[in-house]
Amino acid sequence: MWRNSPTQFGLASRLLHWTMAALILALLVLGTALGWIKPNLSTLWLYGLHKTMGLTALSLAVIRLIWHRISPPPPPLGPTAHWQNRAARATHLALYLLMLAIPLSGWIASSATGLDVVIFGQITLPAITPTSEALENAGFAMHGILTKLLLALLLAHIAGAVLRGLKGDGTLRRITKGL
Repeated sequence: MWRNSPTQFGLASRLLHWTMAALILALLVLGTALGWIKPNLSTLWLYGLHKTMGLTALSLAVIRLIWHRISPPPPPLGPTAHWQNRAARATHLALYLLMLAIPLSGWIASSATGLDVVIFGQITLPAITPTSEALENAGFAMHGILTKLLLALLLAHIAGAVLRGLKGDGTLRRITKGL
């Protein structure tokens, strides 16, 4: 079943979740590597790859939000404490905000360099800020800070999922197998 039910995640939600998880992990690794290398003509394609993956992640986040309006996710399972459900809800909200803000901050910073933002090696995106060294520096600083926050929240999200999985309440099984 593609749609979510009151008790299960549908195939569409599971595919979006795991595709985005893999994409975000790849972006974190690639983005970290880009922070260590000096930009030059031989590494320029890596920046294009990172931008393409980032804008793909942004698009999938928007699709995922729309999908959750069309097919709402099921409520949490088990007799979890109220504070844990609130923490999980707040973490999910923050993750979604970061999945939108991080690629946008990268696009802002890249636009501010004055260089074209090209994705898929062919599509030139419009600049969303004027060329400005101050905006470039602020945008890349924000991009880095938000990414570190995302990493911390992802670790909390994964830890919570693993803990619930160890409890055997079915939460982890629901997002992996839809059961």
